[in-house]
Amino acid sequence: MARVAKKTKFAIDKKTEAAKEALPTKILAIDIGGTKVKALATDQTEPRKMSSGKRLTPSRMVEGVKELADGWEYEAVSIGYPGQVGGHGPRAEPGNLGPGWVGFNFAAAFERPVRVINDAAMQALGSYEGGRMLFLGLGTGLGSTLIAESVIVPLELGSLVYNSETIGHLLGRNGLKKLGKNAWRAFVNEIVASLNSAFVPDYIVIGGGNAKTLKEPPSGARLGHNLTAFRGGFRLWNLSDIPTLSVSGNEPSTVRPVQEWRVI
Repeated sequence: MARVAKKTKFAIDKKTEAAKEALPTKILAIDIGGTKVKALATDQTEPRKMSSGKRLTPSRMVEGVKELADGWEYEAVSIGYPGQVGGHGPRAEPGNLGPGWVGFNFAAAFERPVRVINDAAMQALGSYEGGRMLFLGLGTGLGSTLIAESVIVPLELGSLVYNSETIGHLLGRNGLKKLGKNAWRAFVNEIVASLNSAFVPDYIVIGGGNAKTLKEPPSGARLGHNLTAFRGGFRLWNLSDIPTLSVSGNEPSTVRPVQEWRVI
């Protein structure tokens, strides 16, 4: 019996090693925003950009990104999507882009394996340095993700209501225009203080295109680097439980072992 168990364990170890060896090393990371789509490939240093907006459909995005990535080598694609994501990619249409994202075959369009994650979660993954971190993305709206001891929890904090308006609207691009810079900065400080008390993170990272509008980060927070989204896209392929979209269909994610309950 011992001999059989040893042989089985050896087979599992070989399978695990083969899976590690199969991981792509050259990734094209795509960050889709309400006004811009940005792309960066492994070993490149300068992102390339194109406009997005209400007329951007997934097919137009793919066509445009292929042009942006001309001359770059990549084996797989990571997509940061501005909306809810499930095991088959986007599961809700974005509010600031064109239609057709749910059910779109990104792997067939790119002719590469693809992994899709919420855009704020991808930026959070790139910003994470351990412990309990709350990420807030100030862009067209409010993106949010909690990572606690390497467990990624995408959030929708922008849906919270403040004086009959959502904080996503007030902290987003329209809120900045409506409130003006000074009042908007004060509101950011107020909301960050409240979320800090509610989530009790070790640190808060603020990213997104409008983070640069802040003169200095609120107490207990730091500003994220503009390349963290791409770092998250590269890291995405090291996670064992993210489904991979392929031309022939979704490849099942690795089943994680059941763990005992624990406090983090």
